Amino acid sequence: MAWLTPFNKPITEWRGRSVWLVGASSGIGLACAKALHAQGAKVCVSARQEALLQAFVSEHLGSMALALDVTDAQAVQAAARVIETHQGLDVVMYCAGVYQPLRATDYNLAVMEQHMAVNYHGALYVLDAVLPTLLSQGHGHLSLVSSVAGYRGLPQSLAYGPSKAALTHLGEALYLDLQDSGIGVSVINPGFVDTPLTAQNQFTMPALITSAQAAQHILQGWRNGLFEIHFPKRFTLWLQLLRVLPYRWYFSLVRRATGM
Repeated sequence: MAWLTPFNKPITEWRGRSVWLVGASSGIGLACAKALHAQGAKVCVSARQEALLQAFVSEHLGSMALALDVTDAQAVQAAARVIETHQGLDVVMYCAGVYQPLRATDYNLAVMEQHMAVNYHGALYVLDAVLPTLLSQGHGHLSLVSSVAGYRGLPQSLAYGPSKAALTHLGEALYLDLQDSGIGVSVINPGFVDTPLTAQNQFTMPALITSAQAAQHILQGWRNGLFEIHFPKRFTLWLQLLRVLPYRWYFSLVRRATGM
């Protein structure tokens, strides 16, 4: 049956496959880099914090590190060329991100712009650098780490939520455009994951999981050929239900649940 067909070609074998993880000095990106290296992938990690990248390389033989600021379009182009030359491009995962709780009553334009620059524009720069190569070779996979915070508006998410909503929308459009080009596309929507970003939260995070657990969910999603990879489902399925509620019900439930 057509509706049971995987969205993407399942990725079941990682040995020898080249993976570029952008934003992999900590959190989900680093956990995925470790899991992929353990399965034999040729891993390249990028982020701004060069010392953390080098620590990963020293502990994972055969891996590669390229320090990179994703808001620098020229630097992204240069990094992509280095990776293509040294190990090729099979899978590109964009997991760079910034998060700062923000409400409209404390509106800060600089914070708003920073979120779009890192969470969304950086992904555009990476796409600009890798899409010509992927289209030319006729195979590959693009994976964007978004968030369930992009499903609908939430308190404290004035800067973060819109940037992730844009990233999810981008992934949907990419899938429609690239599904006949041999290039897979997936959007990853985590719930609460224990990372340096979520450590800022001053509230109890329901269904909190570790970065290592998140990485296993992601690898399973790739194995299943999914477009949207969301986890943990005991939390994310409820948020998906909220997406379809009328605004009157949605706003009331969110205010009741958050007290905001």
